[in-house]
Amino acid sequence: MEPPATLSRAPARSQAQEGGEDFTDARQDAQAETVPPSRRPAAFYSSVFAQIEEIGWERVVSAAGDDGLSCLTFRVVDEQGRIHLLEITLPMGYPARPPSIAAEVPYLPKIQWPKTSRLKDVIFQFQEHLKTLQEFWSTMDEIDRVLWVVDPIKLTHAMSHRRLALGDDCYILIHVDPRKPTSLPECRFLGTDGKLDRLIMNWRRNRKRWDVKMKFHENLAAVLDFALPAPPSVSTVNDGEQADCGICYAKHLPVDDELGADSGCATDYTCENSSCSRAFHSVCLRDWLRSITTTRQSFDVLFGNCPYCSDPVAVKITDR
Repeated sequence: MEPPATLSRAPARSQAQEGGEDFTDARQDAQAETVPPSRRPAAFYSSVFAQIEEIGWERVVSAAGDDGLSCLTFRVVDEQGRIHLLEITLPMGYPARPPSIAAEVPYLPKIQWPKTSRLKDVIFQFQEHLKTLQEFWSTMDEIDRVLWVVDPIKLTHAMSHRRLALGDDCYILIHVDPRKPTSLPECRFLGTDGKLDRLIMNWRRNRKRWDVKMKFHENLAAVLDFALPAPPSVSTVNDGEQADCGICYAKHLPVDDELGADSGCATDYTCENSSCSRAFHSVCLRDWLRSITTTRQSFDVLFGNCPYCSDPVAVKITDR
């Protein structure tokens, strides 16, 4: 196989040959523009396939890129059952050059990449990073469950801010430190009502009383000396509006004979936690619960926790 052509121009010659130099350089430029991008060696594909086998093909969400393997997305489940999508990009020169990662988390870990590293090592390091964020996500789940969150509407695991309604068109914007989630948050008060003046004064006077051992919402209410309103008991999905599945991210399952009666069906299960109300396909939720070691079964029903809010869920086992 010939070595790939480069885009660099050959060194200029010391003498022009009958005015042909300009033509030669122009021809070289034209050839360079048509040179296809460098191809990866065959060993790259066999190596990546073997490394995916070590992780498990069932955890692969997508494979993309110019060669179909340069950008891999894996499903990673943390110790509380939350689902995370880890995107791993393999640069030209991999594995001599380390991969890069992307995920919806507040901040990414710095991946260590010794010469003997493999993709499973990236997954492991990301899972260890998720462990350090469990207290942060538990705190954010508590805020979403107990307080009246008006923004953001579509939550992700990367978000560390919430805008809370206080009533009378007054709001408080809080930012929770992902590294120290139980510490005093950054706050900004929004609104025009005179009630804000009292809340701001209470905040300045009582902020030093913040106790890292207390629950977040209890701390905030104590510092503000104010009863924080609970979220309204309404579903986040309007009647007749179909929501995406929180596991496969599609409204409808594919039309496939192997799915039997579930073929092409819409989401049919909704988390009963009103502050979550995440929709799922029963078949997706059933398969996901079977992959979690904490799931228990009683007769023909699987019992576990919602992947998003960790509240209890139950789904019936049906034969396909």
